Amino acid sequence: MAEHRPCTARGETPLQRADRNFVELLQELRVTQTGVQILFAFLLSLAFTSRFTSLDTVQRVTYVITLLLAVLAAALFTAPAALHRSLFQQGAKPRIVQVSSRLATTGLIVLVFAFSGSVLLVVDVTTSRVGGIAAGAATFLVCVGLWGLLPRLVRRAGLREEMHGGPGRPEATVEEPAPQGTVRIPAPLRGTISQPSAVREGAAHREASARRR
Repeated sequence: MAEHRPCTARGETPLQRADRNFVELLQELRVTQTGVQILFAFLLSLAFTSRFTSLDTVQRVTYVITLLLAVLAAALFTAPAALHRSLFQQGAKPRIVQVSSRLATTGLIVLVFAFSGSVLLVVDVTTSRVGGIAAGAATFLVCVGLWGLLPRLVRRAGLREEMHGGPGRPEATVEEPAPQGTVRIPAPLRGTISQPSAVREGAAHREASARRR
């Protein structure tokens, strides 16, 4: 029964955490699958255009490789749903989340090359080979920067704020010194622990005497 105890800062059990992580993963896959579907539809329709027959060998090879990469990316992004369906109600949700996360990461890597190849092909056909290579390389660098480098920078910034005291950390409060003869109670316990009645009456008596003086 240990696996049903809360084990995270959110008070979740391992199974609840796995369910939440899998739902979040599916939301991410819906975003990426839209881009893959648009790219795959574009590549399929490109083969039936009248200008496709005028492509040279390099352009045809680029087209075939890009098409296969798009198919592979689509297969990787839909694999978590098939994996979940095959292992449904078999107590393998944490393992499903781990494998699905790796599949999604691999799919993003493949999608980077598919995007770069498609841009390379289109710019090569419309302008020149040099322009196509430059546009494909720029697309690759942008995807790597946004999908790979940016998360690392955000994570480092968060760790730096935690180490040096970020803006989200509560500031320390300065407490006034307690009068002599009173019992000092920590601030978090002041709402639950009250001072003895004798101590309260003594403090009130001294305060009244000080006012009369």
